[in-house]
Amino acid sequence: MNKITEALREIKPLNIIMLTAAGIINAFGITLFLMPVKLYDSGISGTSMLLAQRTPEWLSLSFFLIVLNIPLFIYGMKKQGTAFTVNAVYTVIVYSAVSWLITDVLPVDVSFASPLAGTDLLLCALFGGVISGMGSGLAIRYGGAMDGIEVMAVIFAKKLGLSVGSFVMIYNVILYIICGFAMKSWILPLYSIVTYYAALKTVDFIVDGLQRSKAAMIITSKPDKISGRLMKEFGCGVTIIKAKGGFSDTDRSVLYFVVNRFQVMKMKDIVQKADPLAYVTLTEVADIFSVNQER
Repeated sequence: MNKITEALREIKPLNIIMLTAAGIINAFGITLFLMPVKLYDSGISGTSMLLAQRTPEWLSLSFFLIVLNIPLFIYGMKKQGTAFTVNAVYTVIVYSAVSWLITDVLPVDVSFASPLAGTDLLLCALFGGVISGMGSGLAIRYGGAMDGIEVMAVIFAKKLGLSVGSFVMIYNVILYIICGFAMKSWILPLYSIVTYYAALKTVDFIVDGLQRSKAAMIITSKPDKISGRLMKEFGCGVTIIKAKGGFSDTDRSVLYFVVNRFQVMKMKDIVQKADPLAYVTLTEVADIFSVNQER
């Protein structure tokens, strides 16, 4: 209880507002675009949708979202931390409550969302995926989560020799296969894959942003010349790391430099002119921040 109390004190008002918005947005995407045409979300959300369709009416989507998700979040508390668990549980409760309001208290026809949605499965799959992806992305960005299967992936993927992404993908493939057999049709599960892909890309956009940067590792024997020109051209610092060539046994330096995608070609030209023998590798950077600024 002490840990939960401390976690509640640390939660920022902005996080609560954005997690609330995340739950509401996700509920709209699922209930207005996917459920009316029997398309499926991924993970526990998709599992809940399937169970709600195959069980008595009183066992609704909102019921399964709570019953399946919250135990998984609590089970993963030790690995993910108390603050994350509290945020995730809160987000799922909002998602479940709004889904219940839309489907049971204030039943809404899917045509309310789009005149074409009732007949166009592709439109439903795309818009449902994008909107639910926005909700999931906001939840992740502000310290929570919308789906307990991702927590299980973090805990069990390494033990099974899988990456987290592979674990989630395998779960979803199995889920869609079960949906196909349960519905005796593969049309809806296949369209659900479109929903999953649209949601995945939207989550990446929300969490990482549009303008992802590149980190350059420049191995050179002329660090001062290259770093001087880079700093002059781009107006930012360069980190210099001393190194030694494994084959040549000669002294080298590694320059660490971050640029956006529009600056990559200019950076390459500067390095090539300063040291034609330099070796450059580029890796994608999801986020850049100062620890002091985050605090």
